Amino acid sequence: MAQAPVRVLVVGASVAGLATARALRLAGLRPEVVEKLAPSVVAGAGIFLPGNAIRSLRDLGLDNPLRPLGAVIRRQRFLDSTGDELCAVDLERLWQGVGESRALPRADLHQVLLTGAGGEVRFNTEVRDLEVGDETTKVAFGDGSYAEYDLVVGADGRRSAIRRLADLGGAPHPVGQIAYRSVVTGGPKVTDWTALLGQRSGIVLSPMGYGRIYLYADEPLPAGAAPPADPLVRLRELFGGYGGPVPALLDAVEKVQVAVTDEVELSNWSRGNVVLVGDAAHATAPTLSQGAAMAFEDALVLAEALRTHATVTEGLAGYESRRRPRTQWVLDRTRDRDRTRNVAPGLRDPLLRAKGGRIFQEHYRLLVDPV
Repeated sequence: MAQAPVRVLVVGASVAGLATARALRLAGLRPEVVEKLAPSVVAGAGIFLPGNAIRSLRDLGLDNPLRPLGAVIRRQRFLDSTGDELCAVDLERLWQGVGESRALPRADLHQVLLTGAGGEVRFNTEVRDLEVGDETTKVAFGDGSYAEYDLVVGADGRRSAIRRLADLGGAPHPVGQIAYRSVVTGGPKVTDWTALLGQRSGIVLSPMGYGRIYLYADEPLPAGAAPPADPLVRLRELFGGYGGPVPALLDAVEKVQVAVTDEVELSNWSRGNVVLVGDAAHATAPTLSQGAAMAFEDALVLAEALRTHATVTEGLAGYESRRRPRTQWVLDRTRDRDRTRNVAPGLRDPLLRAKGGRIFQEHYRLLVDPV
């Protein structure tokens, strides 16, 4: 870049923001990172990282500190609600030459990214307003202070304040689904990523090592309906009739996080020298486990685009044009897979027994290729 941005602000210190800060530092920049939350509430339950996420972490130089954490996942198994197998995906074969798949506590991943980002993160620091100019953006913070930046990166998630303040879009769109998440210890022994599919609902168990299981489950949520007052009671009610490892898992669950699932689809990811990355730009339902992977890839491509284009605005345009086809693929495949929820098990299950492995593997075809 002929004139690199000197003053860079990354807003958000979760997966996308910390990965972006790392990538920008590797490109020779020194971004400031702010996060409106306290450090104790940034991390969530667990996370499953497919092979392309691990490849991006390797490109960010963060794969080594990740290796002792969590558990390598070699196979995905899809079962019916009774626990009988429908199909399986060999993850080692799918991601051969790309990267292993791994499940781990999100807090562990967050710590790796936090250390790798370098510099100090200013927690409890909210962006209150933006004044986007031709060359710089003025930022007003919640404590009453102001600063001016050559580049502002909105990495503040699905409900991004930067997206709203930069007039790039409003609230995310609910997809009619609610998700339950938990980290379970003392449950059944599970060695594979295992999904049990029922009628419009499903539950996934991902082993994370040391007897821990990352539980993810979802069910439809009618428009206007509120999440359950007691998500643990609802989880046991919803999946109490399932077979396989589910009964033992439900007995061991102690605490459940619940959230309405939504997505973000925008016509533009940047305005002036303000740009969005990760879920702030292109959030989807977590069906393909690609949220972190897409954020890591965004970080790498953004850093490269800023390094190779003559101006910041040209770099941001190059970043978006390169990333859109890939993130659109993830959104489309996510919607494709989620539509199968509406197919009755009597029709769905025979199809999955015959072709499920190939169908599910096809959803990742484009993502095996380099960024």
